[in-house]
Amino acid sequence: MATALAGTSTEDNVLYENQGSICWGEGAHATVTTRAGEPLPAIASRLAEVDVEDWRAYGWATFELSYALHGMEDVPESGAVTLMIPRREVRVENGTALLRALTAADLDALETRLADAVLTGGIEPVETRVKVDVDGHDAESYREAVAAAIAEIRSGALDKVILSRVVPVPEDIDMPTTYLTGRLANSPARSFLLRLHGWRALGFSPEIVMSVSSGREVVTQPLAGTRAFLGDHDADQARRDELYRDSKEVFEHAISVRVAAVELSTVCTPSTVRVEEFMGVKERGSVQHLASQLTGSLAPGRTGWDAFAALFPAVTASGVPKAPACELIRRAETQPRGLYSGAVLIVDPDGAIDAALVLRSVFCRDGSTWLRAGAGIVAQSTPERELEETREKLRSVSRFLVPAGVVAAG
Repeated sequence: MATALAGTSTEDNVLYENQGSICWGEGAHATVTTRAGEPLPAIASRLAEVDVEDWRAYGWATFELSYALHGMEDVPESGAVTLMIPRREVRVENGTALLRALTAADLDALETRLADAVLTGGIEPVETRVKVDVDGHDAESYREAVAAAIAEIRSGALDKVILSRVVPVPEDIDMPTTYLTGRLANSPARSFLLRLHGWRALGFSPEIVMSVSSGREVVTQPLAGTRAFLGDHDADQARRDELYRDSKEVFEHAISVRVAAVELSTVCTPSTVRVEEFMGVKERGSVQHLASQLTGSLAPGRTGWDAFAALFPAVTASGVPKAPACELIRRAETQPRGLYSGAVLIVDPDGAIDAALVLRSVFCRDGSTWLRAGAGIVAQSTPERELEETREKLRSVSRFLVPAGVVAAG
């Protein structure tokens, strides 16, 4: 039903799903942004001025925010956080929908739209697909970039970097129907569908950058180490066993967990930082990952924005150490990342923040549509295997691209 609301909206809107809990906001009552290089805690003071009771803010942080956070020069203006406080909103949890609006007329109209979605059955998944070349597009350039990164890592410049490649989508797609079709076949940590400030995007996020509860508990969930997950039980189990035996994948995961623990310790009371789950396996669409979860309690005087600044960008989408990894990404990749490997966020007035890592996503802007995926490169990497990893990840999305103009039966 939330997807149907998004599909009929003519305004900026954001749908955000947290493992079955769904919220959707439409129409900007207020917009809160940071300027490039501005400290993130400044956002909290601006949000405190919002004149809406129990507001919820929806928005994003682009990957280029990392350049300012890690002391790099020439930070683009796009490297910032943008949040919208909506005029109309639906929050669905435990089978109950809470409708909110700033005027009685808007609330009545929203109730009618939701009822129409229920009566018509909402949006349905469809079989028609747009074909994209996830295997061959830009493959040789990516191999070369990976080989160059391996050389830098072996020289001692850094330990790990995630390099990505862009795959164009050759025609317009139906974003809401693609989102729903793909969501039914994926098992993300979070999912989202948005149209906001010139961007349209949808994604099936495999992990969070971090979440902070109203009780000041911080959680981060690094995923690193990847094999295909194709639905054949025996073959998938064999690939899972291979993950645990692969020294490259285990090393890549372990150093990511170590970095996350160190970062949490800078904003949490050190004695509270702990690894609650270490190197399990999470199934995320067409891939399976080694996965860990770390938690900590915010130290006195620290806020969720301090935690976000410490953990952003996700170590699993940037590298180790982060500053030289981000510098290498800026040199090696031919296009700015924008939303890719940034975060889609929801923020509440009690200090809670939930930030989904923007991976396994579709992006539309300025008349172009594209996919993007990366792989974690360490000294033991090979260009061919890292290229194959990007293919495995891209298939989590590329199989579900529904062309625009296809009418779904209601």
